[in-house]
Amino acid sequence: MKQLTGLDASFLYMETGTTYGHVNGLAIYDRPDDPDFDPYEAFMSQIERRLHMLEPFRRRLVPVPMGLDHPYWINDPDFDLEFHIRHIAIPPPGDHVQLATQVARIIGRPMDRSRPLWEAYVLEGLPDNQFAVLSKTHHATVDGAAGVEMLGILLDHRPEGDDLPPDDGSWKPEQQPSDVEMLTRSAASLARRPRRAARVQLSAVRRFAEATRQTGLVSMVDGVRDKLGPALGGRAARAEGGIKLPSLRAPKTPWNKSIGPHRRFAMRSVPMDDIKTLKNAAGATVNDVVMAMCTTALRNYLMCHDALPEKPLVAMVPVSIRTGNETDTWTNRVSQIIASLPTHLDDPLERLQTVHQEMVAAKKTFDLMPAETMVNVAQWMSPMLATQAARLATSTHIADRVNPPINVVLSNVPGPREPLYMGGAQMTRYFPVSTIAEGVGLNLTVHSYMDSLDIGLVADRELVPDLEVMADLHLEAIDELFKAMKLKRKR
Repeated sequence: MKQLTGLDASFLYMETGTTYGHVNGLAIYDRPDDPDFDPYEAFMSQIERRLHMLEPFRRRLVPVPMGLDHPYWINDPDFDLEFHIRHIAIPPPGDHVQLATQVARIIGRPMDRSRPLWEAYVLEGLPDNQFAVLSKTHHATVDGAAGVEMLGILLDHRPEGDDLPPDDGSWKPEQQPSDVEMLTRSAASLARRPRRAARVQLSAVRRFAEATRQTGLVSMVDGVRDKLGPALGGRAARAEGGIKLPSLRAPKTPWNKSIGPHRRFAMRSVPMDDIKTLKNAAGATVNDVVMAMCTTALRNYLMCHDALPEKPLVAMVPVSIRTGNETDTWTNRVSQIIASLPTHLDDPLERLQTVHQEMVAAKKTFDLMPAETMVNVAQWMSPMLATQAARLATSTHIADRVNPPINVVLSNVPGPREPLYMGGAQMTRYFPVSTIAEGVGLNLTVHSYMDSLDIGLVADRELVPDLEVMADLHLEAIDELFKAMKLKRKR
C-alpha cells in the first residue's frame, strides 16, 4: 500500500457533481497497410504487453473512513483490462466536429473510484483511413509531465515495435484492508498533522515576508517559532514552505460562472514552423507566441460577444517542478504561475511583447518562492474539510456572485519530437483534453508533437456554446501575427 500525497489527493477532493478530476488525451492514428489490422485488438495488445511498466493502470483507491486522512493505493485484486478499454464507432461522415462531440460526452462523466482510475476509448469511423484513441486518466495519478512519459511507454518508437523489458513477476494483487486497519495506519499521520501544518503555514508566511522585504514580519514569525520551540521544528524548519504572491482579482467573463456537468471540446493544429518563425522574428520564446495566440483568440471572442473587460484577463499556467531525481514517477509534481493576459491591447505585436514581459515578471515571482509550496500546503490539508469546501462552493453557486481569482487555465505541454506508433499505426496528432473547475469554465491546453502544435479547448457546454468559433480564432490569431510582422509562411 502507498498513500497518496496531499497534492495527488487534492484532485479527488475537488470533485463534485459538476467538477471532475480526470485529464485526457486524444491521439489520431493512420491505419497501417495491413488489411487485417484491428485498432481495438491492437490497442488491447499494446497495453497488455506493458502493464508491468505502468503502475497506475493496476492500482486503485482505498479511502480512509470518514475522510480523516489521504487515501491509499493498493494493487487491484479484481483488475480487468477489458473493463478499461472500450470500442466506439463515430457515425458517418466522422468529421472532427462529430469526434469532438463524442469526446465531450465521455469526459463529462465521472470515473468509477472502485476501479483503477483510467479508461481508454478506441474510436473508429474517421475519414482518410484514420482512427483515434481517447485516454482518460485521473489527475490524482499523473500530471502533465508524467502523462508525456506515460505516452512514451504506451507507444512504440519504431513501426515494428520496441523491445520491452521482461515482466519480473513482482506485481501481486492486494486484499482490501479493513476500516480498522486503515484507521490504524492513519493514526500516526493524524497525530503529526497539527504540528506539521502549523510549521508549513509559518514557513509560508516567512517566505512571503522575505520576498516582499517585510523585515518586521520576518522577525515576528521568527519570534513565534522561537517561543513555540521544537514543537514546530524551530529555526531549522524555516527552509520549508513558501507562498505565491497573491494575484489581483480577475475580471468577469461569460465562462467565469458556476459550471454544469456537461462539456464541449474543440481541437485545432498549427505547424510548429509557423510558431518558430514568429518567435524568431519577435525575439521571443515558443511559449510567448503560444500565450499571445491564446490571448488574441480570447480577446477577439470576447469582442464578438461584446464582453471584453477593460482589465487584462488573468491566467493560471501550470508549471512542472520535476527535477528528474524523483523516486516516484506516478505522482503530481506541479506548481503554477499566475500571469496577466493583455487582452486590453489593440495591437497584436504589442500584445506579444507584453505577454513576454508579463511571463518574465511572473517567473521572477515564481522563482522567489520554493517550488514545494503547493506540495507542502496540500500535504497537510484536511481531506474532509477540502471535500466539503468544494461541495459548498458548488451548492452555493459562489462563482456567480464574486469575481474569479483567475479567468482561464492555459497550459503548454512539450511532447515527443519523434513519431510514435501503436501496432504499426503511426500517431499523427495528439490533442490534450483537460478539465475545468467551478468558476473557471474554460481550459486551453496545447501539446507539441513532431512538427505540430495541437490545441485542445475544453469548456462548460452552456457557458461557451460556440467553442468551435473560439478554436478557429486561435488559427486566425496566428494569421494576424504573420500579417502584423509582414512575414510569409513556409509551405
